[in-house]
Amino acid sequence: MTSVVERLHGGSPVFSVEFFPPRDEAEEIILWRAIRELEAFDPAFVSITYGAGGSARDRTIRTTGRVAQETTLLPMAHLTLVDHSVAELRNVIGWYAAVGVRNILAVRGDPPGDPNGEWLAHPEGLTYAEELVRLCRELGDFCVGVAASPYGHPRSTDLDSDTEYLVRKLRAGADFAIAQLFFEPEDFLRLRDRVAARGCDTVLIPGVMPLTTPRTLAKTVELSGSSVPDSVARRLDPYADDPAGFRAAGIDLVTEVGERLLAEGVPCLHFYTFNRSKATREIVGRLGLVPARAV
Repeated sequence: MTSVVERLHGGSPVFSVEFFPPRDEAEEIILWRAIRELEAFDPAFVSITYGAGGSARDRTIRTTGRVAQETTLLPMAHLTLVDHSVAELRNVIGWYAAVGVRNILAVRGDPPGDPNGEWLAHPEGLTYAEELVRLCRELGDFCVGVAASPYGHPRSTDLDSDTEYLVRKLRAGADFAIAQLFFEPEDFLRLRDRVAARGCDTVLIPGVMPLTTPRTLAKTVELSGSSVPDSVARRLDPYADDPAGFRAAGIDLVTEVGERLLAEGVPCLHFYTFNRSKATREIVGRLGLVPARAV
């Protein structure tokens, strides 16, 4: 199976998309509609987020396996340390390999219930994402990615120490990193510069979310850990009570961010989709990231 890194080295910029596993049958229908709609646009890979333990974990594995076996898409599975012993992690990694998935995003994960709460390792588990990277490497021929935080992880004391932790994950064997949400291109580019300044040559992918509603704007604030910059507020605030206007302004803004990042040489834009495809298809079309057969 092709690896994520191989898909990123094709010579032209590409895009990728992220889905979350459905919680019920109705959500499954919505998810698979989005998957099929985006399949024709040939994303470099699709990632499926991970719920630790129980049915949430099982849905992640099942959904990732279906993508691998029933579509032309390249799946990347997420895996976290939350509530998992090393034996369980080995089991999940083995399940991924068994269904033909060889690309894994290895993240520590947030505490259940409260993302900002105290993080406690499983008594028989691992503590750091870099340990999970090594475990994936030990268990097979996996292409492994890790997460990066343009504004620094909430538990990091400063950007320098946060960057050092990222570099340690990469040097533990990770092939690439996906930067979590940010608002302005410079936020990502400064992260890229900090990594390069430490002599770490890696593939760094910016994560972007189409800003189609005030809810997606609020979600970006939550996931990035940053407040809305004045430059973004000036563009979107006038449309607080105008859904169509907000969507149009948000799509324009994210398209401009994508244009700047592509001009700065990023190999891929990673879209957080909320299991919908329309806005992502619209933006990648504007950016010229769509194969001719999909137009």
